[in-house]
Amino acid sequence: MNTYFPSVRKSLLAGVALLASAPGIASSPCHAQQDIDRPPINYHTAEVADPVALLQAALDAGNAKLEWDDQHGWLPSLMKQLDVPESSQTLVFSKTSLQFAKITPQRPRALYYNDEVYLGVVQYGDVVEISAVDPHQGAIFYSLEQKNSDAPKIKRDRGQCTACHQGHRTQDVPGYLLRSVYPASDGNPIFSLGSTTSDQTTDFRQRYGGWYVTGKHGALRHRGNAIAENESAQSLDLEEGANLSDLSSLISTQPYLTPHSDLVALMVLDHQSQMHNFITKANYEARQANHYDETWNKILERPADYQADVSKRRIIKAGDALLQYMLFSEEYQLSSPVEGSSSFVEEFQALGPRDSQGRSLRDFDLQTRIFKYPCSYLIYSESFDALPSQLRDYVVTRLGEVLQGEDTSPEFAHLSAADRTAIREILMETKPSLAEAWK
Repeated sequence: MNTYFPSVRKSLLAGVALLASAPGIASSPCHAQQDIDRPPINYHTAEVADPVALLQAALDAGNAKLEWDDQHGWLPSLMKQLDVPESSQTLVFSKTSLQFAKITPQRPRALYYNDEVYLGVVQYGDVVEISAVDPHQGAIFYSLEQKNSDAPKIKRDRGQCTACHQGHRTQDVPGYLLRSVYPASDGNPIFSLGSTTSDQTTDFRQRYGGWYVTGKHGALRHRGNAIAENESAQSLDLEEGANLSDLSSLISTQPYLTPHSDLVALMVLDHQSQMHNFITKANYEARQANHYDETWNKILERPADYQADVSKRRIIKAGDALLQYMLFSEEYQLSSPVEGSSSFVEEFQALGPRDSQGRSLRDFDLQTRIFKYPCSYLIYSESFDALPSQLRDYVVTRLGEVLQGEDTSPEFAHLSAADRTAIREILMETKPSLAEAWK
């Protein structure tokens, strides 16, 4: 049984009304996370220690150096310094990003990523678009001018990026999103047909509109590799873009680091982008709840450690949402096997860690679901470990109950007894803090 916040979780959906407000906190705790520049978040002013911030500090200190490449500018050197693999390349041709004016179906934007860093470049683009995950603040956005210099300076964004990267598609926190659109012949989205934010739960037929996709997927269909001929959803031919092993019939890939826009890399990006958002959302919610309590405890002269029921509910709601996504609740079930076109699968799986039986949360299934052991590898991330203790302890406790079969909630019915046992055994050996918590 879950003993954390006794009796509160059952009342999760109970309505809450605040009768007063106070300086420094929002009048409604349900919307406090949207104002990211107020305490306790202070998004744009708080110090960050994400991989890009650390790289810039190393550049400033003379402990690192970026090398200019005549064809790709700073990109290859950035990738080397930040350990971003070429095999992660995906190509998007819809005009849905900062340098949209230079993106066309003939000149798609290239994206590269690892667990913590995302890089975007456009042919003849002015900047390398950069984002990295800070353990406390979530997605932090940067740019680096594509101009040769003895002292290149990575500049932090001060609000332009969050105009798109903070909203309902990112759970109202600074974060990431993969949009699937109906692209016209010039790459502009046909907004009258709508768009989809892709994640691990999205129907395959709704994914990758405006993206190039290489790989095999049998009878499954997606919106990638195709143009909408008119303002009708039926004008986008799903057969035309299916099961392409290369893009030579559509574009020249010579200007890119690889000829691929790997399907499995896209599927991992579907999962990872929103997993980052869930972690950041949970972090912000817990910090806002604690800030709310601290403020009201002073005003009402309550004990400093008093926690209001509304704050407990808020933490539990965020923790439950994170846990469900982390364990792939409602994941779209593949009806055909999926195969990538590059070395991405092998390189991603090689990152481990692995238990004594050679198993890893990075092992792919790709037959009926993306991963063989459906628990997110981002459980190893600094961002997960940096979650406020009350929320992290709640998630860890409930995770243990799910994996031991004590929690049989319908949200986890997709996990077989064998799944639960394997995931628990892997985590017990590869994440010592969980082994300690579950003793």
